[in-house]
Amino acid sequence: MSDGAIGDLLLAVIGGAVRVGTPFLFVSLGECLTEKSGRINLGLEGVLVFSAMAGFGGAYLSGSPWLGVLLAGSCGALLALLHGLLCSLPRVSDIATGIALMLLGSGLAFYLGKPLIQPQAPQIPSLPLGAWSDSPAVQSALAINALFPLGVALAALLAWGLRHTRWGLVVRMAGDSSDAARALGYSVSGVRIAATTAGGFIAGLGGASLSLYYPGSWNEGLSSGQGLIAVALVIFARWHPWRCLGAALLFGGAGAIGPALQSVGISGGYYLFNAMPYVLTLAILVATCSPSRTLKGAPAELGVSR
Repeated sequence: MSDGAIGDLLLAVIGGAVRVGTPFLFVSLGECLTEKSGRINLGLEGVLVFSAMAGFGGAYLSGSPWLGVLLAGSCGALLALLHGLLCSLPRVSDIATGIALMLLGSGLAFYLGKPLIQPQAPQIPSLPLGAWSDSPAVQSALAINALFPLGVALAALLAWGLRHTRWGLVVRMAGDSSDAARALGYSVSGVRIAATTAGGFIAGLGGASLSLYYPGSWNEGLSSGQGLIAVALVIFARWHPWRCLGAALLFGGAGAIGPALQSVGISGGYYLFNAMPYVLTLAILVATCSPSRTLKGAPAELGVSR
């Protein structure tokens, strides 16, 4: 492979890491906030699929991709709110409710989204960060999803807010010691419901990125398990928003290897490289199965440290 082909391949992987990693970023940030409050939401796969359908439908009917993005986030928040309310009931399991939510969100999306499979909706615009270059490869690689800078800003806001603000302290307290939160007069259920709902809104933005940017259409196989992968990604990131950004780009880069190789004329093993995100998920779970490593940074109320 020539030096030029190698350079094009690296640019394609970098650009693909941002394109593919943007939904991972939003879903992992939403799950990070949820788990910081002491609740786990395995239903984010359903949230992601339903939000993608709602965002696509909203953009198609309104003619505005940004109204679609807002609708996607709102629908994600509504499903997450349902999860939060149900999990606040006595003797209700977060895990079982999350699985039910995943099935509910996916089922509603498939049923309501059937009329949306053929139409085309207006897409989220790209930011042409490569406009300074005359190279089409550079311009293509640096055409960034307009939602990606918002994801980076959210990661910075969450990282700062969880550490330096009162609401961040309350969320972390609910996740680390519900007794301490109650002793200070806070409603643990209320904090967790609010955090879960906000996390669902953030995850819903990832759904909008799927249907309105990359791949930029609505179909029933759109998510490919990204909502479930995000749970493993949060563990890998040790429940830290900035690390969620790095982990999302890592998973995005893994998912972009196959298309990048195909773009430079290497088609052998294409489907094998498309499996890289799932192989990486398994590798991360195996590598973090040691309790001394997995529990570092984990909110105590999640139950994984008991």
